[in-house]
Amino acid sequence: MAEDTYLNAARRALIEEMQQDDTVWALGEDLGRGGVFGQYAGLQDMFGSDRVADTPISEACIMGAAVGAAMTGTRPVVEMRFSDFALCAVDELVNQAAKARFMFGGQMRVPMVVREPIGIWRSSAAQHSQSLEAWYAHIPGLVVVAPSTPADNLGLLKTAIRCDDPVVYMEHKNLWSLKGEVPEGVHLVELGKADIARAGDAVTIVTWSAMRHACLRAADALAAEGIEVEVIDLRTLWPWDRDAVFASVRRTGRLLVVHEAVSVGGFGAEIAASVAEALHHHLRAPVCRLGAPRIPIAYAPTLEDRARVSDNAIIDAVQGLIAPRFAN
Repeated sequence: MAEDTYLNAARRALIEEMQQDDTVWALGEDLGRGGVFGQYAGLQDMFGSDRVADTPISEACIMGAAVGAAMTGTRPVVEMRFSDFALCAVDELVNQAAKARFMFGGQMRVPMVVREPIGIWRSSAAQHSQSLEAWYAHIPGLVVVAPSTPADNLGLLKTAIRCDDPVVYMEHKNLWSLKGEVPEGVHLVELGKADIARAGDAVTIVTWSAMRHACLRAADALAAEGIEVEVIDLRTLWPWDRDAVFASVRRTGRLLVVHEAVSVGGFGAEIAASVAEALHHHLRAPVCRLGAPRIPIAYAPTLEDRARVSDNAIIDAVQGLIAPRFAN
């Protein structure tokens, strides 16, 4: 194991996949300059402008070209810069890439990865700070991934590139500089397999992306009070690891779903409903969701913080679940 950043781990994943498979290539705006966050630094020098291609400033053009290229035998990695910008290419992704395998009876696949950086990044305001993962999880035919650690950003991106279906790959902008241990050699992480980030028996917390780290900090604080929570990082939102979540809730009897995205219509609602439907006899308290209020994310730091899910909010929610509500 060696320590590396979330950004460098993904860069390594792309380099390794391009080295071992000539059909893998990347396209997007300013990739020759390293990309907006530096995640493509030096790649055009390594592989040439045909395989690390700079594109016009047109998300629809970028996505459309990638869909066609994937249909004809390559594995494009599409850089959208921000998930907010990818909304300009929703038709190409949702109506073409996601549906092609079904509409052609399995005769055609669209093996492409769409990188859409998500999340609040200090003072980036309403058009550069959204977490829209629930939009894509709603669409049949799309795989949705949200890595939270450097090791997962390495292993999940490599697996996503090898996947034969279109993958929406959502990296959190606030994690680029996060450091952590990264395995040496070939490292793949299975899609649809959650990570038990912390074991516990009092409450199950299900989360993903940057909120993993807030939940773990909250769990440390709660442990000092004698409350041991289990933190499950889904890693993949579709398919999501129902077995891991259900097994945990059967033991704890309590569920808290935490995500940075707006709570209304967020993917946490799907998890909460699934658990409530399948495990209602096991629940010792009502299922709880914790997400952002339904407001645009402000530029001013003080207002931006009102949209954040804080460590204290997680602690309060867990403590509320511990209080007896259901008769045993």
